[in-house]
Amino acid sequence: MTDKRGAPSDETLRRQSGPGQVRKGRPGTFRLLAVAAFAFSLALAGPAHAETLSGQARVIDGDTLAVAGQRVRLHGIDAPETRQTCSRAGRRWACGRAATKAMRRLVGRDPVRCEVRDRDRYGRAVAACYAGGRDLQRELVRQGLALAYRRYSTRYVPDEDAARSEGLGLWSGEFVEPWRWRREGKARRRAASPRPQRQAIPGTGSCAIKGNISRNGRLYHVPGAEHYDRTRIDTSKGERWFCSEAEARAAGWRRARR
Repeated sequence: MTDKRGAPSDETLRRQSGPGQVRKGRPGTFRLLAVAAFAFSLALAGPAHAETLSGQARVIDGDTLAVAGQRVRLHGIDAPETRQTCSRAGRRWACGRAATKAMRRLVGRDPVRCEVRDRDRYGRAVAACYAGGRDLQRELVRQGLALAYRRYSTRYVPDEDAARSEGLGLWSGEFVEPWRWRREGKARRRAASPRPQRQAIPGTGSCAIKGNISRNGRLYHVPGAEHYDRTRIDTSKGERWFCSEAEARAAGWRRARR
């Protein structure tokens, strides 16, 4: 049987399908809506096992706590390091210690709850922490004693803007951003640390110049010199091998006459 357009009628299709057969087709609208609602509810719920640290906290510095036996880095902010100083009205002040003291006042004796967002490369928890109904990150930024760490979050940018407009804390003078202060400090330490000396392999290759210490002082002997073969090097006494005469002179040795 066909309809007016020549297509099989519903009755014909039912007979062709036979009893007990199910015809495949597109899922119903209700099923699609149910699946979408379920997926949306999962998204709102977030991770089923988000890590939370709770308990009394010990303040290590402005943006670091110790909670439940773990070191916790506060998420989304960066406070001056404890040893960092800033300037105000032409005078230095201990902005790093001020940030630490402010965090101690915020925490007080209240239990702290930290919602872990991540782990840093040292294994420390990176978390948003709360105490006494206060967002500790927001409070410190609002006092001008920490900056919004935009590299990781922009949540506290409005609080930073408010502190800046009121000239609070760091914004009352001049300061170096904590992340830049740490980076510059590492560069200074690297520059100040002595470079490891090249370990010359005695008598091999081009590192065959003997740096000898005697009653005549620090003398170096080059291969072919008169006393080269009879000179023995004892590194336990500070004597050493050099790879070039320039290296020997730079180290304080002078060339032997013979």
